[in-house]
Amino acid sequence: MTDYAAARRHMVDGQVRTTNVTDLRIISAMLEVPRERFVPPASVSLTYLDLDVPVGESRRLLKPMVQAKLIQAAELQATDRVLDVGCATGYSAALLGRIASQVVALEQDAGLAKAAAAALASAANVSPVSGPLADGWAQGGPYNVVVLEGATDIVPHALCQQLKDGGRLVCVLGSGPGSTAMLYRRSGDDVGGRPVFDASAGLLPGFAKTPVFAF
Repeated sequence: MTDYAAARRHMVDGQVRTTNVTDLRIISAMLEVPRERFVPPASVSLTYLDLDVPVGESRRLLKPMVQAKLIQAAELQATDRVLDVGCATGYSAALLGRIASQVVALEQDAGLAKAAAAALASAANVSPVSGPLADGWAQGGPYNVVVLEGATDIVPHALCQQLKDGGRLVCVLGSGPGSTAMLYRRSGDDVGGRPVFDASAGLLPGFAKTPVFAF
């Protein structure tokens, strides 16, 4: 039988602490949340490896290092309200719920949304919702933080509009080689962004570039 508690410790010590993740709240959350409960049986052997774990058709959980560094870049406060975009089976929302006050966990895939709702049933401060990822969840906002659980080929301006003044959005910008994790911050009606670390992730539905046809 797999010792999942030991596997979590190895994940944190070998993949998270070693990549300059120093926020002890994130480390504690990743030690406490049983990641294996958010992974389908076909992928459970991959749960604690340094890779994106498949959880559905073309959907994956972010690798632990990218997940941890994205959350750290968001500079979460205990009173924050967070929109978790593309929560998949709910693992990311469970982590965020250990740190922030309220989390809205958005998923558009019906099967994944059902799995997330079941896995997060005991998390009193996490609200699973279903809808198109690119639309966000304006009725639950405005948010202090928006986290995209995957890559986007476009700057997510629509989601930035669901932020409070001073709010932050973190994502992986680009779906090919040379992709970068970005931190965007809203100031009044303006949004500015800066790169925070090199990263790669699977492209989220609804966040691809619109094809340009040349004649």
